[in-house]
Amino acid sequence: MSDFADLIARAVHPGMTREEREAVYTVVRDAVLKLQDREGTSPADPRFAYQQHVIEETIRDVEADLARHEALRKLEQALASQTAAHASQRRR
Repeated sequence: MSDFADLIARAVHPGMTREEREAVYTVVRDAVLKLQDREGTSPADPRFAYQQHVIEETIRDVEADLARHEALRKLEQALASQTAAHASQRRR
């Protein structure tokens, strides 16, 4: 399943809006539903529910990674600003 997670992670990036990422996730969900239909997987089949769960879990993990990336970017930006402010105060 790591290939699946990699595929989703490559399809989205931190520069995308939430709506753009959600559009990608919708395409992924629809594609999996088509595959399940092609394979004849019934919604009553436990594999159906498991696959749906894995999709949602993967999307959640990708969103968490993006949130971590954004938080680290903001921390780095804040540190750079703080360092610059401290350096300018020391020069006075």
